[in-house]
Amino acid sequence: MIDLYYAPTPNGWKISIMLEECGLPYKVVPMQLGRGDQHQPGFLKLSPNGRMPAIVDHAPIGGGAPLSVFESGAILIYLAEKSGQLMPTETRARFEVMQWLMWQMAGLGPMLGQNGHFLLYAPEKIPYAIDRYSREAKRLYGVLDQRLADRACIAGDYSIADIACFPWIMTHKAQGLTLDDYPNIKRWYAALRARPKLQAGLALGKEDKKPMDEQARKLLFGVDKPAHADAQAQSAQQQ
Repeated sequence: MIDLYYAPTPNGWKISIMLEECGLPYKVVPMQLGRGDQHQPGFLKLSPNGRMPAIVDHAPIGGGAPLSVFESGAILIYLAEKSGQLMPTETRARFEVMQWLMWQMAGLGPMLGQNGHFLLYAPEKIPYAIDRYSREAKRLYGVLDQRLADRACIAGDYSIADIACFPWIMTHKAQGLTLDDYPNIKRWYAALRARPKLQAGLALGKEDKKPMDEQARKLLFGVDKPAHADAQAQSAQQQ
C-alpha cells in the first residue's frame, strides 16, 4: 500500500493520475495547505522542502522498511519503475521521456506557477512581473506545441512526461491563455482528457477544494508560518 500525501493541485494531480493509470493500491492522506499541513513536523520528515505531494510506500521496490519519496518528478519515476509502466526501458526512449519530465519540472511548472501567482494572487499588480511570466508561459506553450506537431504524445507512447505536463496545461484559462492559439496542444489535451483513469485521478479530493481566505493565502505563499514553525526554530537555536 502507498500513502499519498495529497491536495488537488497540479503537482498533486500528477501523482493521483499516475497511481490510477498504474493501478497501484494507495491511500490518500489529505493535505489542507491553507491550514499549513505542509509545515507540520511529521510531514517535513517526509518532504523537507515543505511541499506536497509525497508518498510512503509500505511495500517498496527491493523490500525492506517503508520508503518515502518527495518531489513529484521523483515520485513519477519511482512509480513507473515499481509498476513497470509509462516509462520505456530502452535507453534512448527512456531518456526522451526523462528530458521532457525535467523540462516540466524545471520550466513549465515553475514558470506557470509564477505567472499564476502574479496574475491572480499577488497582493499588488506588478506589470513587469506579469509581463515577464506571461511571455515565458507563452514561450513554453510554444515549445510544447512544436513538440506535438508530429506526434500524439510528448515522448513516443503515453508516459510520465504527458502525466507531468497535463495538469499544468489544465490551468490554461487561469493562466490567461487559450488552447486555440496552440492547436497541437489542444489536440493532445483533448485526447488525454478523455482517458478514464486520468479523469479518476483528477477527481480525487475535488470536493475538498475550497476558496482561500487571507490566512490560508499567507500560509500557502510563505508570508506567514504556523506557530509550531517558530517553536521549532527556537528549539534549534537552543541546541
